[in-house]
Amino acid sequence: MATIYYTASSLDGFVVDADDSLDWLMRNDVDGTGFGGYDDFITGVGAIAMGASTHRWLIRHEPDVWPYEQPTWVVTHHPAEVVAPGVRTFAGDVVDLHPQLVDAADGRDVWVVGGGDLAAQFVTAGLVDEMVVHYAPCTLGSGRPVMPTASRWTLVETARNRDFVGARWARAED
Repeated sequence: MATIYYTASSLDGFVVDADDSLDWLMRNDVDGTGFGGYDDFITGVGAIAMGASTHRWLIRHEPDVWPYEQPTWVVTHHPAEVVAPGVRTFAGDVVDLHPQLVDAADGRDVWVVGGGDLAAQFVTAGLVDEMVVHYAPCTLGSGRPVMPTASRWTLVETARNRDFVGARWARAED
C-alpha cells in the first residue's frame, strides 16, 4: 500500500492551464496499460483524495457519469458544491484525512488526484510515498504547477507511453 500522487504535466510543469482546464491533456495519445497506464494504475487504487477544482472539472465534462468506483473524498471548504453521488467531502488538515483513506483503501493504494495544491498538502505532511508524472508533448506557458512546494525525490523508473514520457519518483530521504 502506498499513497501516490499520479498526474500528467505539460513539459513546462503545469497540471492545468490558466483556466483550470485539462482540455490540453485530452488532445494527446496515451495507452491505458503498461508503465504508468491509467487502466493498470486504477486497478491498484483503493481510495481517492481529490481537490475541489478537479471535482468541478469532472462534473462539468462528464455530468452524468462519475468515473470512480473507489471511495472518494473531495477536499473542499464548500461541501455544497460536491454533487457526485457517494462522494464524501473533507475540510481540514490532510493529516486527519489520511487514516480514513488508508482504512478505506483496504490494503490497496491511495491516489491523490488533481492539482498540485492538494498534492502539496500531502507532500508537506510527509504522506506521499510516490509521485508518478506523465509529461505530455506540449507547453502551456502558465497554469498550476505540478508541485507548488519544495520537496526532494529519487527517480525510480522512466518509460515512454505513446505521446508521453512517464517518471516514477520516490520520496527522498532527508
